[in-house]
Amino acid sequence: MKKLLILAALAATSVSQPALAQSAPANPSVAVQHRDLDLRTEAGAKSLDRRIWRAVVEVCGTASDFDLKGKNDVRQCRTDTRLAASAQADVAIADATRNQAIRVSSIRK
Repeated sequence: MKKLLILAALAATSVSQPALAQSAPANPSVAVQHRDLDLRTEAGAKSLDRRIWRAVVEVCGTASDFDLKGKNDVRQCRTDTRLAASAQADVAIADATRNQAIRVSSIRK
């Protein structure tokens, strides 16, 4: 009897999950703040680079180890996204008085 109740609960849960699923935004983005960093120093620039990398990983997501196409897509997304974000970081570092957030957006096709 307990097994039937457990199976019924599992079946009900698996049926309701697709209704709860939401689609991900087409191009997710994260703002990388850098007001607290002194971008005129090497330490500040490295801290910004680490923050950008964490944002890139967040917006590009991950793929299962068994999904080779997905792994390649994530790797390409990270490469392209980091390149675009690094260009913005270079501008911010060159103009260290600017206090705007860097917008990191996925460049998925």
